[in-house]
Amino acid sequence: MIKFALAGNPNCGKTTLFNALTGATAHVGNWPGVTVDKREGVYKKCAEPIAVLDLPGIYSLSPYTPEEVIARNYILDEKPDLIVNIVDATNLERNLYLTTQLMEIDVPMVVALNMMDAVEKNGDKIDAKTLEDKLAVPVVAISALKGTGIKELMNRAYAASKRKREGISVLGSSALSKPISDLTAALAKKQVDSPLFHAVKLVENDEIEIKNHPEEYKLVREYKSGFSDDVFGDDFEAIVADERYKYITKHFAQAFVRKDGEKVRLTKSDKADKVLTHRIWGIPIFLAIMFVVFHLTFSENFLFLAKALPEGWVSLEGTWAEGLFGSADGIASPGVILANLLNLITGSISGAVSGAMQGAAAEWATGLVCDGILGGLFAVLSFLPQILVLFMFFSILEDSGYMARVAFILDRIFRKFGLSGRAFMPMIMGFGCSIPAMINTRTLADEKERTATVRVIPFFSCGAKLPILTAIAGGIVQFFHVSNADAITYAMYIVGIVTAIVTVILMRSTTMRGETPPFIMELPSYHAPQAKALFIHLWDKLKHFVKKAFTIILVSTILIWFLSHFSFGWNFLPDEQMESSILAGLGKLVQPLFTPLGFGSQLGATGWVFVVAAITGLIAKENVIATFGVLAACLGFAYDGDADPNGVLAATIMIQATGITIPALISFIAFNMTTIPCFAAVATAKAELDKRSFKWTLVFWLVTSYTVGTIIYLVGSWWWTVFIFLAMIAAAIGGIIVYNKKRDAKKLSTEAPIK
Repeated sequence: MIKFALAGNPNCGKTTLFNALTGATAHVGNWPGVTVDKREGVYKKCAEPIAVLDLPGIYSLSPYTPEEVIARNYILDEKPDLIVNIVDATNLERNLYLTTQLMEIDVPMVVALNMMDAVEKNGDKIDAKTLEDKLAVPVVAISALKGTGIKELMNRAYAASKRKREGISVLGSSALSKPISDLTAALAKKQVDSPLFHAVKLVENDEIEIKNHPEEYKLVREYKSGFSDDVFGDDFEAIVADERYKYITKHFAQAFVRKDGEKVRLTKSDKADKVLTHRIWGIPIFLAIMFVVFHLTFSENFLFLAKALPEGWVSLEGTWAEGLFGSADGIASPGVILANLLNLITGSISGAVSGAMQGAAAEWATGLVCDGILGGLFAVLSFLPQILVLFMFFSILEDSGYMARVAFILDRIFRKFGLSGRAFMPMIMGFGCSIPAMINTRTLADEKERTATVRVIPFFSCGAKLPILTAIAGGIVQFFHVSNADAITYAMYIVGIVTAIVTVILMRSTTMRGETPPFIMELPSYHAPQAKALFIHLWDKLKHFVKKAFTIILVSTILIWFLSHFSFGWNFLPDEQMESSILAGLGKLVQPLFTPLGFGSQLGATGWVFVVAAITGLIAKENVIATFGVLAACLGFAYDGDADPNGVLAATIMIQATGITIPALISFIAFNMTTIPCFAAVATAKAELDKRSFKWTLVFWLVTSYTVGTIIYLVGSWWWTVFIFLAMIAAAIGGIIVYNKKRDAKKLSTEAPIK
């Protein structure tokens, strides 16, 4: 099967094109030897199937980041049959810099001039034929978002892949043309593939090339010794970059014609950014957008003005829709409606299975299937609709280009604390999953900033933690009749974000001090996400969640059921004797450790259930609610699950059985949000960090979660303790300032020249 590689700058629409080409055939693996995602798929609409590989988004082929090294090594070593270079047509000159580098490799190539719909909408024009003549490779105008031009692109790409191509350079008339020409000849004589590319990189003092071709580099040093320039001196890399941009401006910019000959004008994205990235209003707007997202996902009274409307206008009281679409108080949010629908289905399945097994199977077998397996699985799956709805909104914000603006806003605020906006990009990715977010920290140049970022990524709650938040929040509303579940859930997400920011600032001010690298990132134009790409993302999320539910979580729920129904002598125990089980014994053993957090010894005989749930969550966070589902069936409290449309069956029983307080419940949520993440995320952190840093990271997660949970419980129970914590924080800040001043003074004294 022939292979095509997609290459382009970040935010050029490469992933959108990949999804449009491969659709359901796409799958994700890892690059050999590294834990960076590799996306592959198959395009089936040409004369023969084409394997399409999505390379990481890069700005150049210089080896500054892991992504650039991966893309470069793949093209040079794996030798794809063709490179599809995706170029953002709305930012032509900047994107063509990478194009001029790819042109120097002896691989067939096609340029996909993407986002042409946005160019035309602005009234501008790009002459693809002029670009094609200048580049000497096929150029096709497309819109990956709308699916236009893609068939023509692949047909021309397929035809180009059948023709051999030699690399060409735009540096032929530059001051460095002679050493490049001499080096190209020398490397070709040694039968080096793509000699022109390697020659240019040698002239740029590329470390990889110098190591691989030390003899040829002597030619560069000889030429360098007699070279002088008032602007760059002997910095050949800067000269090469300058020559590339000069050539692009002179030749390629001719193909771009602005509307009415305008040179500079504000686009709609520019006008929107004046508001959304405002120095003062940027953060409040972000928080407001997040609240709307949570209200759409979790609110049980989405239309909260229902009571103010004429009687019966939107009331569901007494109708078949009550409990499914809302209540007498109002209409539920889309996320809650979908969750209610799934709960109705799973409840019917559980009832049917229980009725069929009643009297036909042993008591322990009925309990295992209905309470252990189905109870645990359905407790987790009941939150799947809300997880998908929330993930959909986050994907829309990311694909539209807004999340890139959030990183820009945060960079402007937190740079003074030693944090760059680049560090916030993987943090924000943590809302989806901690694993790719941790992998994404490889783009950070400073090792200390990278370590600090890996440590706080789990505080940005992923979808796996969502069942914990929604179940406990719903239980609080159901049992204590206070607030709204969406407001509590939103507040806990904010707690996670604040904890991450505070702790990372603390680390960057003490043990992880270092230089703050510059943050350079293009802000993509705003655009509506493609529905097809969005549903592909959701499908991947659904597959991942269901796979985990029927593997790790299924095994965990069965194990929990057995441990809660057998004594240490392996005698079967009915539900009402669960206090004598192995699980109860282990839970009571460690229960006192969680007393400062509010769900320890003060909860009495049944309080151990919260401790056990938190511990099982270390395997997979979904296990917390799966554990609730198994144990709730054993606590002996009468509870009609069908009468609760809020998706908080197990949590309400746990609250009723233990007598736990609201501050302790909030502390329980905070502990699970900030403690050691799931095993998969821990394994990723181990792969990304050195051995010593990883050990301290485990300690950091435990100490942080214990501290945050304790503060929330104590302040929530006794408000006056807030002054004690404020005094402790003030003392800590003062100590850090004094310590840093002394360390800086000592550093200056040791670096002072000896006279």
